[in-house]
Amino acid sequence: MEDVDKDALEFVTDFKSNLFNEEVFVYTPKGDMKILPKGATALDFAFSIHTDVGYHCTAVKVNNRLVPMGYELDNGDQVHVTTSKNQKPNEDWLKMVVTGRAKSKIKSALREDIRKLADMGKEMLERKLSHLKLDLEVNADNIAKHYGFKNRTDLFASLYNGYINLADLKEYKVEHGRILFDTPKIKKVETVAEPAPQIKKSRKPKSTSRQLISINGEPGEQYDYSFATCCNPVMGDDIFAFVGTNSGVKIHRTACPNAENMMTNFGYRTLNAEWSSQTGTEFIANLVITGIDDGPGVIERVTGEISSKLGMNIRSFSMAGDEGYYEGKISLIVTNINQLNQAIRALKSLQGVSTVTRTD
Repeated sequence: MEDVDKDALEFVTDFKSNLFNEEVFVYTPKGDMKILPKGATALDFAFSIHTDVGYHCTAVKVNNRLVPMGYELDNGDQVHVTTSKNQKPNEDWLKMVVTGRAKSKIKSALREDIRKLADMGKEMLERKLSHLKLDLEVNADNIAKHYGFKNRTDLFASLYNGYINLADLKEYKVEHGRILFDTPKIKKVETVAEPAPQIKKSRKPKSTSRQLISINGEPGEQYDYSFATCCNPVMGDDIFAFVGTNSGVKIHRTACPNAENMMTNFGYRTLNAEWSSQTGTEFIANLVITGIDDGPGVIERVTGEISSKLGMNIRSFSMAGDEGYYEGKISLIVTNINQLNQAIRALKSLQGVSTVTRTD
């Protein structure tokens, strides 16, 4: 009822989804419980706390783990929201929420942004037309139609954003103070908000390796994606997709050292990504192993455990010791996170090994 711009069908759809859906129970860092419909996301949670928390949400941690804003919540999750006064909603946020409240608030914010841009764009058009000795009210609707906009507001906002150029208006004939667009030049602009980076669809033939990932619920084979070398994801890791400006879609671990920066500053470029059921692809995993150098045999024990007992391939291996302490760097070929964890447990159990840590 508060949203005067919502039509009846949209209202009923949102009302039914909130009324009849199953529920999930999640918690704030202070232990306060929030009840949300099943399928609700981290961004839905932010808006359930307060509208301003939702508007300025930049990053979300679920159970102390950084996740995309579109992450679907489960019962018992503890959610922590990070905000920034410089953050504001964009159109992609509508794809990340399911609750009527969040959708309504995001749409309201987008409309308000458009209105502000439109006010400034209107002044620009008014000045342009005054130079041509033309009246804004007489020509605005005709100009909007000529450039493919549904209304004046979209025209004004797009004009301010620089999406259209009015320099050619002076080339058209004018009769009785009205521009005559005898040769239409339709330039359709789908949106007046800041456009998100375009995701390149892959034209490569389908292969087993490209069926490993689903992105935003769609088969990964449709996207030109690759695995990020900064964190080397392994099948079974918690992952997300990041849309680069020129490098296509990169798949990162949520534990990637760059994840917080990407999600905080470029949240609109992050997409949900999940592993599919396909297997057989090999991944690279890097380990650092440290321990007490008790004499000859350390390298033999380590390589023997990996190659002979576990049957895994070593991609690279180096070890250095000093004053009774050694550090080794091992790059393994694994098929999934379970195999990697098995290797870590086996190495930790060896005599003289103190720590085994996965690195990026």
